Amino acid sequence: MTRSLSSLVLIPLLLSVGGCAASSGLPTPAIAEPEIAAAYLPLHGRVHLGIDSADGAAVVITPGIAVTNAHNANLLDPKIVIGVRQDYDLLFFRTPRSASPQTAAPVIGQSVTAYGQGEDRELRIAHGVVREIKQCPGCTAPAYFIFAGNAGPGFSGGPVLDRSGKLVGITFGYKDQGRERLIYAYEMSRVRAELSALGKGPN
Repeated sequence: MTRSLSSLVLIPLLLSVGGCAASSGLPTPAIAEPEIAAAYLPLHGRVHLGIDSADGAAVVITPGIAVTNAHNANLLDPKIVIGVRQDYDLLFFRTPRSASPQTAAPVIGQSVTAYGQGEDRELRIAHGVVREIKQCPGCTAPAYFIFAGNAGPGFSGGPVLDRSGKLVGITFGYKDQGRERLIYAYEMSRVRAELSALGKGPN
């Protein structure tokens, strides 16, 4: 079953959502990369008539603007939302944070690290290896990439980093394939392209 990383709806690329599940990844006391630590935003909110809770993440990508998944909208105040790119399950919102982390492109075979939230609101870390980079017809930037790793619920909207600590992607889904879990993430050039398509920028 293919799942996104937060609630129980269908999202693009036929990835379904999986919140309210056991935490994935491993607990970690802090984000090791200073630039990412300054850019990382944990998300938490109530869903399903306010009874159940859900967790996710967001990343500041330029001063005053952060990105998360569109399916995390219920974890944010609608007043701070800049816009949603539903075709790519991306949502951009205003933040007082001024971080601007360095970015890079993913490379097949490279080791990556992802950060997300546990069901108990603790920071969690997952490691993996990039398996595939998916292009979309007529696009100037890749649509998304896939890495094998142990991320899952709570990692929605969180950062994926390369070995040097540069931001290479934003997690949006996973698929269990036998004993292996494949994680899906938007490449940063795609994220920037979708922000540009909204015609919005920092204040």
